[in-house]
Amino acid sequence: MEPLIAIIILIALVIATITDIKTREVPNWVTYSLIFIGLGIRGLYSIIYSDIMFFVYGAAGFTVFLILAYILFYTGQWGGGDSKLLMGLGALIGLEFSVDTFLISFIINVLLVGAIYAILYSIVLAFLYPGRLLKKLKQLLKKKTINATKRAMLLLVLVLITVSFFFEPSLRLGFIVLAFITFVMFYIWLFVKAVETGCMFKFVPVSKLTEGDWVVKDIIVKGKRIVGPKDLGISKKQIKQLIRLNVKKVLIKQGIPFVPSFLIAFILTLIYGNLFLLLL
Repeated sequence: MEPLIAIIILIALVIATITDIKTREVPNWVTYSLIFIGLGIRGLYSIIYSDIMFFVYGAAGFTVFLILAYILFYTGQWGGGDSKLLMGLGALIGLEFSVDTFLISFIINVLLVGAIYAILYSIVLAFLYPGRLLKKLKQLLKKKTINATKRAMLLLVLVLITVSFFFEPSLRLGFIVLAFITFVMFYIWLFVKAVETGCMFKFVPVSKLTEGDWVVKDIIVKGKRIVGPKDLGISKKQIKQLIRLNVKKVLIKQGIPFVPSFLIAFILTLIYGNLFLLLL
């Protein structure tokens, strides 16, 4: 990777990490600047080196991350700031047309680091709000859907262990490990779900809402829906409407600030490359 591009990305990710931790937002000037700078620098390189592929790689990286960002945004996994930041990174890093590229390694590292980061963040929240966590766990374990999923998981574990005895010892161990992973993953999912609904939801005065906040439940006034989870973030217009309608508080979800995991993944990619290949 070009040193100039690496430096720009590091500076942008440090700024975005600080703002994401402080305000749960990534400023538009950071994300849009990253997109324009990325495509601009790659266009400049194409002119200097008389090679259009510099720009083509940047456009390809931007396009791939644009598609990925839209999927993650509209499935409610990431906010708008994270998604736009991803597009800017794609434009700067670029996607060369080969299997072993920096961008592919970065995507894989983001997934690995992001998963570990989310679990650790959830553990921290659990320690900060143990009462909320226990209360939500009890509520979840009483739900019919959760109990049905639990029974299905236990049945699968039992089947895997039973089937393992029909195979030789080396394969038997594989079935037992798979059964253990299935058992553990169910409770990790339950734990993360309890943390999300018990520790990340809070009532916020309408006057303190910011554009992009995730509203948990539909706000209905006089039979008219004003805003809700399907909006994927409240708009300034909706905030003003809530103020006019004299709505006092709104339940929002405070998502995990994921930008720090981008920064960590980028640094690890610079140093080690594809972490998944190292684990193998």
